[in-house]
Amino acid sequence: MIRRFKFEDEVHQTLSCVPMAVRRKLDRVGVKLSLEQWQQLGRGERLAICHLPINDDEEIDALRLFIREAVKDRCGGATPKELPDEVRAAADPPAHPPALLVERARDVGITLGEREWARLDSDERYALIKLGAGAEPSHNLAAGLRELLER
Repeated sequence: MIRRFKFEDEVHQTLSCVPMAVRRKLDRVGVKLSLEQWQQLGRGERLAICHLPINDDEEIDALRLFIREAVKDRCGGATPKELPDEVRAAADPPAHPPALLVERARDVGITLGEREWARLDSDERYALIKLGAGAEPSHNLAAGLRELLER
C-alpha cells in the first residue's frame, strides 16, 4: 500500500502529478521522471510504479527497467534521467530537521524542532523536506506541516 498524505488527496485520485511516496521511491531507484514523462505514461503504468515493491536489489532493478522501458515507449524514445548517488541517499531523511525547513515552518506559524522531527516517520520527514527545504517552498508546505505536526 502506498503512503497517502491528505495534502495531496487530489494527486492520488488523478495521478496527474507524482505522489510524494512515489517521488521517494524514484529517488531510491535512482530515476528522475519529469512531470511531462509521468503524464505521458498510461494510468496502469503509473499505478504499477506506485505499487510495485522495492524491498531488495532485484525489485529495484526490475522497477528501474520497467520505468525506462515505459518512458521510452511513451515518450518517443526519451529516457528518464539517472540520479546521482547523493540524491538517491536523500531518500533517507536526516536525523535532524534542515535549518531552512525549520525557518519556513516558523514563517507559517508552526514550530518544527528536534522533538517534533523525532515524532515523524521517515516518509513524513521526506515529504516535509521535499515540500520546504528546496530552493522554493511548495504551495503545499503549510498544509503538509499542519497535517503532520498538528495532530
